[in-house]
Amino acid sequence: MALLKVKFNQKKRVKLAQGLWLMNWFSVFAGILVFSMGLFLKIELRKRSEVMDNSESHFVPNSLILMGILSCAFNGFAGKICYDSLDPAKFAKWKPLLKPYLALCCVFNMLIFFVALICFLMRGSLDSTLAQGLKNGMKFYRDTDTPGRCFMKKTIDMLQIEFKCCGNNGYKDWFEIQWISNRYLDFSSKEVKDRIKSNVDGRYLVDGVPFSCCNPSSPRPCIQYQVTNNSAHYSYDYQTEELNLWRRGCREALLSYYSGMMSSMGAVTLLVWLFEMSVMVGLRLLHTSLESIANPEDPECESEGWVLENSLKDTFKSALENLKKLGKFNQVEAGAEGAEGEEGGKTPAITTVS
Repeated sequence: MALLKVKFNQKKRVKLAQGLWLMNWFSVFAGILVFSMGLFLKIELRKRSEVMDNSESHFVPNSLILMGILSCAFNGFAGKICYDSLDPAKFAKWKPLLKPYLALCCVFNMLIFFVALICFLMRGSLDSTLAQGLKNGMKFYRDTDTPGRCFMKKTIDMLQIEFKCCGNNGYKDWFEIQWISNRYLDFSSKEVKDRIKSNVDGRYLVDGVPFSCCNPSSPRPCIQYQVTNNSAHYSYDYQTEELNLWRRGCREALLSYYSGMMSSMGAVTLLVWLFEMSVMVGLRLLHTSLESIANPEDPECESEGWVLENSLKDTFKSALENLKKLGKFNQVEAGAEGAEGEEGGKTPAITTVS
């Protein structure tokens, strides 16, 4: 029994073709939307590529851009087919191409669904990328005189100000690295010498943070040096002074920002996928209803359209059988080639008469 079997007359076929033509052009605009989302995400990721460890994060925007381009191409072509289906003479040239085209549409819709899922599942990969990238970026914060790294201080400062964050996981990350350049240290000072000697790696570590970690909403001037030394400041307790510095780490802030963006894009892509699936089902009904017309010379006669010629179970069984037959055929061919090789390797015996 055919799946989603529907009876059509001339009027219904025309309405279906016209409706599909309109839906395909809506799908073209949906493809432009998917392309635009991918482009926007790519630009946003490029802005902060210095604090990202690898290029894996660009897989999502690249996939969205590709799906957007393919959607425009596929739906533009389908719109032309639907328009020509109103004229039997024009539709005749598309008949041989419809089955391969519908097969490509199935593959395309599977890819769209896969890209939508990836938008929701990329959080883990993005988390590790940001963690390592921010860690490296903070190490290079002090290298304002080093070519190729002189921009990193500005990048980190702007990032912390824009996203209201501090450090990788929190402001205490700055205590573990030397973020002050040597050119601004007085090496004749006893304090500086003692701090450098007290560290195994010979780094100048302080319980301080860059100015960009300061919260402008704090009612008192920002305390960015000797942050954990309560006695160094009047009426101060660093454990309760939550407004002094941003408490949230930049990894968490960026992850929340990009994850929210990707989740929204994934939801939109899923809606586009549902719309594309409905267009494909409609195109299949149009294709089968036009092919099943009993008398092509009488376009007003009734016909039947369906999505699958057999039930879903029978179609699945048939597909498995075809795959098994294909596997057996390949085995037979490989066996025949091996036999031919063995026969070719044999040499006739030569006897000599003395």
